[in-house]
Amino acid sequence: MESKSTKIVIAHRGASGYLPEHTLASKAMAYAMQPDFLEQDLVLSKDDIPIVIHDIYLETVTDVIEKFPDRKRADGRYYVIDFTYHELLELQVSERFDTKTKKPIYKNRFPLDKSTFKLNSLQDEIELIQGLNKSTGNNIGIYPEIKDPAFHLKEGKDISKIVLETLSSYGYKNKNDACILQCFDVEELKRIRKELHSKLFLVQLTEAEDSSSSLQSYTDYADGVGPWYKQISPEYIVEAHDLGLTVHAFTFRADDLGEFESFDALLNYGFNTLDLDGIFTDFPDKAVQFLKK
Repeated sequence: MESKSTKIVIAHRGASGYLPEHTLASKAMAYAMQPDFLEQDLVLSKDDIPIVIHDIYLETVTDVIEKFPDRKRADGRYYVIDFTYHELLELQVSERFDTKTKKPIYKNRFPLDKSTFKLNSLQDEIELIQGLNKSTGNNIGIYPEIKDPAFHLKEGKDISKIVLETLSSYGYKNKNDACILQCFDVEELKRIRKELHSKLFLVQLTEAEDSSSSLQSYTDYADGVGPWYKQISPEYIVEAHDLGLTVHAFTFRADDLGEFESFDALLNYGFNTLDLDGIFTDFPDKAVQFLKK
């Protein structure tokens, strides 16, 4: 896939700066902005359907507390894995909010409790993206993340195996297919390559800046790394590139600039100062425009 060698834009949870994250509306809007990839975070339902949602629990982006008040676990949380696909479809999805204050995390984004948004499966989303690729003539890719595989295994479910089977059934099998698969769990990503024999482009997500030894160890099974942009330096990128690893960093937000005076300044830092190969952003239109300029 030729776009991997140039600078790419990944729509983080869709056009999540504008519409509730991971909804099909957010993905359709992101698609129209023409990024290179749309991201899908994946968690299994009770009946083994990969659901596109960021967390293994439901209460921070849905009305599960109102709809299913008695379905929480002993820790007070409502887990995706305790609901069937059809039960999950009954939930209303909203902008991410604080469950204690009921206030949105990003106050200037789409208003809470307005319009109608639903959860969807990986299958739903792939069919939307492949359908749009057919009708528009584009080739926008998917960028799934396997969420918390250890939790799923404790619950008796092999999420990686199920996700790989779904991807394969839609034609995503090799490195030249428009699909990049990511995970934070090092042992699981290794297993995906070595035991489950995936030939996809694999990205090792990282929580903290890695030493050169850990970067070196990733080359044994991964094609790239996905660090938090605030924890890396230009030297880290050079080191990764010298090892043949692609670097896609998260998450660039126009409403969370930190010390930067504008989003363009932040994008310039990511693409030019750091020399990242790609970025995850809640505002894909702005990143696409920046690269065009």
